[in-house]
Amino acid sequence: MTDLQLGAGQLALDLGHEASHAEHDFIVGEGNRLAHAHVLAFPHWPGPLTLIEGPASSGKSHLSRIWAERAGAEHATPETTEALSRDGGTQPLVLEDADRAGYAEAELFHLFNQSMRDRRPLLLTAREPVANWPFATDDLKSRARLAAHFTVSLSDDIQLSQMFVKLFDDRQVAVEPRIIAYLVARMERSSEEAVALASMMDRMALERGTAITRAIAGEALRQRSAARDDRQLALDLGADDDE
Repeated sequence: MTDLQLGAGQLALDLGHEASHAEHDFIVGEGNRLAHAHVLAFPHWPGPLTLIEGPASSGKSHLSRIWAERAGAEHATPETTEALSRDGGTQPLVLEDADRAGYAEAELFHLFNQSMRDRRPLLLTAREPVANWPFATDDLKSRARLAAHFTVSLSDDIQLSQMFVKLFDDRQVAVEPRIIAYLVARMERSSEEAVALASMMDRMALERGTAITRAIAGEALRQRSAARDDRQLALDLGADDDE
């Protein structure tokens, strides 16, 4: 474990952990195979723009960091997009969370145009489809639709199990395969849920001074299910109030 070993009932001191984004740690499955192959194919891309879309914790940032390392790319931010488009050049760029990080529409539009004009490689990530991006006009979205577009997701039990193995390895926690199989068979099937469950179980085990057991896994599943039910109830009640 990454934290100090604690006795049962004590509060865990969360010292944090750093997830590995090394190329050899990326988990390839049917849900991300095409995006992964495209990243590895650089610099032999058909066009300068690439968009990788997927939900939280689905591997978009991991893929973008693999590509940034391979391509020598700079990371664009809402604070740097205007200068990057104005100064021009062909240095590859990574721009994460294009749909949610607060980019100015005009500056992003100019950066897309500069990338296409000068064939500057630009890798974008987003959670939402282009049609749902929060911009006032369709000009920027029309440019984004010209990108090579890949959607990433968890596609099977094997990939989800491998994700749990990596999540626990990042935390320096050993978990028996039978417990991971128990989780995969019963959990809501999303990468975001896997991250939440791994974090919850690690904390429970630290607080109790034990390894991650099947009992802890079952308790974490029940708590996550109850939280989803509470959220749905709140949504339903809110909808009733609006009527």
